[in-house]
Amino acid sequence: MAREMPRRVAVAAVAIPLAVGMVYLGGWVLVVGLALLGVFGTREFFALTARGGVQAFAFPGYAAAVLFPVTAYLLLQAGGGLDPIWALMGGMIWLIATMTYAVGFSSPAGQPALSLGATFFGPCYTAGLLAFVLLVRHGVEGASPLVGTVLVFLPLVTTWLCDTFAMTGGSLFGGPKFAPTISPRKTWSGALSGLVGAGIMAVAYGVLLLSEVGIELRIWQLLVIGLVVGVLGQIGDLAESLLKRSAGVKDSGTFFPGHGGVLDRLDSLYWVIPMSAMCFYAFGVL
Repeated sequence: MAREMPRRVAVAAVAIPLAVGMVYLGGWVLVVGLALLGVFGTREFFALTARGGVQAFAFPGYAAAVLFPVTAYLLLQAGGGLDPIWALMGGMIWLIATMTYAVGFSSPAGQPALSLGATFFGPCYTAGLLAFVLLVRHGVEGASPLVGTVLVFLPLVTTWLCDTFAMTGGSLFGGPKFAPTISPRKTWSGALSGLVGAGIMAVAYGVLLLSEVGIELRIWQLLVIGLVVGVLGQIGDLAESLLKRSAGVKDSGTFFPGHGGVLDRLDSLYWVIPMSAMCFYAFGVL
C-alpha cells in the first residue's frame, strides 16, 4: 500500500481537477466524459461476466454506453432538444438491433439469453445511472455553471467522507462483520460511522456551500440526503464487490493507476447520484 501511495496521489491530483472542470463546463464536454467512463465501465463489467463464462455482445453494449449520456443531454436541452418519444423509439431500435446482433453472432450453445442479459444490464448500470449527473448539473433552470457544479458535488463529496468515516470507524471500533461473505473487512461499526459521516457532511455542505449559491435546503432535507448517500453508497460498494468476488478478481480494472478500475472508483456513485437527483427533485431543487 505504501508503494502505491505516490501513484494514487498523483492520479487523484489530476483526476479531481479534471472532474471539477468537466462538470463546471457541462454540456457536450461533460457528455463526452460520461460517455468515456460509461464505455470503460461497461468494458470492465463485460470482462467480469466473461470470467464467469458469459460473453456479452460488446459492440451493442458500448453503443448503449455512449447513447445514454447523449440522449439524456438532448432530453434536457430547453428548446430544440430531443422529444421523449424519440428517446423511447431509439431504445426500441437498440433493443431490436441487439437481438438481431445476437442472431448473427451467437448460437443456442453460446447461452444467448445470458449474453443478452449482460449486454442489457452492463451499460444501464455503468452509463445509464451515471447519466443522472447531467440532470443534476443542468436541471436547475437558469442556474449558473457554479450552481450546477456545487450541486453535483454534494453527493460526491458526501460519499467520499462516508467512505473515510467508515474505514476509520471500522479500524477503531472493529466488531461484528457487516457482510463477511462479500467484503470480510467491513464491520457494522464502520457502516454506522460512515452513515454518521455522511449526515455531517451533507448538512455542512448544504449550510456552507449550497446556501452560498442560492440553493436553500432545510436541515432535515440535508440529513435525508446524507442518509440516502450513507446507506446506498455502502450497498453500492458491496454490490460491486459481489461482482468482483464472483469473478475472482481484486480490482475491476486498471483505468485509474493505483486506484483500480472505473467500477472500483464509481461503484457507490452509480447508486448515489440518481437517488440524490430524486431527492433534489422531491425537495424542489430540480
